[in-house]
Amino acid sequence: MASLKDRLKKMGVKGSVIQPEIKPRLEFPIEDAVDGRLAENSAGGYFLVERSFPRGHKYGNNILEIVSPLEMIANWAGENHISEVDIDEFCFVDTETTGLAGGSGTLAFMVGMGRFEKDEFKLAQFFLKDPGDETAMLFAIEEFLAPSKVLVSFNGKAFDIPLMNARYITNMQPSPFKELAQLDILHLARRLWRDRLPSRTLNFLEIEILGIERTGEDTPGWMIPSLYTDYLLTGDSRPLAGVFYHNEIDILSLAVLMEVLAKIISDPLGSKDAHTLDLLAVGKLNEDLGHQFEAKKIYEYCLEQELPDEIRTRTIKRLSYIYRRLDQLPEALSLWWQAAADREIYAHEELAKYYEHKARDFEEAKKWTESALALLKMPEINRFERVQWQEKFNYRLERLKRKIK
Repeated sequence: MASLKDRLKKMGVKGSVIQPEIKPRLEFPIEDAVDGRLAENSAGGYFLVERSFPRGHKYGNNILEIVSPLEMIANWAGENHISEVDIDEFCFVDTETTGLAGGSGTLAFMVGMGRFEKDEFKLAQFFLKDPGDETAMLFAIEEFLAPSKVLVSFNGKAFDIPLMNARYITNMQPSPFKELAQLDILHLARRLWRDRLPSRTLNFLEIEILGIERTGEDTPGWMIPSLYTDYLLTGDSRPLAGVFYHNEIDILSLAVLMEVLAKIISDPLGSKDAHTLDLLAVGKLNEDLGHQFEAKKIYEYCLEQELPDEIRTRTIKRLSYIYRRLDQLPEALSLWWQAAADREIYAHEELAKYYEHKARDFEEAKKWTESALALLKMPEINRFERVQWQEKFNYRLERLKRKIK
């Protein structure tokens, strides 16, 4: 039989055949690269890193402690009973996975968890030194989670927790995560800092809000899945040290960020150094949750501060509607006159409505309606606004003319 070389030569392939290089497996075990230990339970072995931080540990420009009331966070999350849970029954969780797509093929090869216990914050990192150890790792996670009633995460509701539930199902175990209330503070952070910060990733919030900058030990999140794959192929665990650091900082930042959020939304005007745009976001949150008096106080305070023109205009509009809902019509009218002077169409409509239905001054209502129609003819009014408002004001004007007759 002709050799592979002869057959390739016959096919016109010239040159020597390059044999693939098979690299030897390095076998640098995880316990030599990271300060942790091999642990065992009835299902087998897994790798565990444990660290403790004193309660009140200095972290950036904050401390590692939850002292602010949690009623507003619980109200926002739709889990009002959370505010009654002892902070030692909260568990902060973050996973490192083999990919971001999810599904049954995605592994959480590291699960970081932290909780307050007496005078400490205990952090545990459960690591799959081999995918075959997953059942043992899941048993250990369940044991750590046992005292907890609330899960706190950063995008965990959409990613980490469904993934963990899937891993328990795959291993034919009931998931302990399903029994717990969830608090995903990513969405609250986005809402609070959307108008002020260009990014609301955890890493960005650490720098801008917490005053933390990660060291060179950190491994960027996008690199982590491939590093674990390389580890499984080569046996060299040394590049994973940065992944443990990355996960540890995620957990600590998560706990501290929750306190920062709880503090500003529970007592927004109590902090002298709070940014005005942050306070406005808290005002909107209160307004949406039905806390009109609290929103009113925040908006009134913010309008006394320096604000960009566009944001000031929006704030005046929001506050005027709160005044209307609270039946504080003189205050609402004052803001509508101010907004109308700035050529705000909505203010013309509100004034026309007030004078037609409340004051029964049809001539004054007609004046504001005609003023609005004149504004809509101006070139700076875009076509969408014109279409949105024109028919309404024309209809109102005809009705007012009939009433005046």
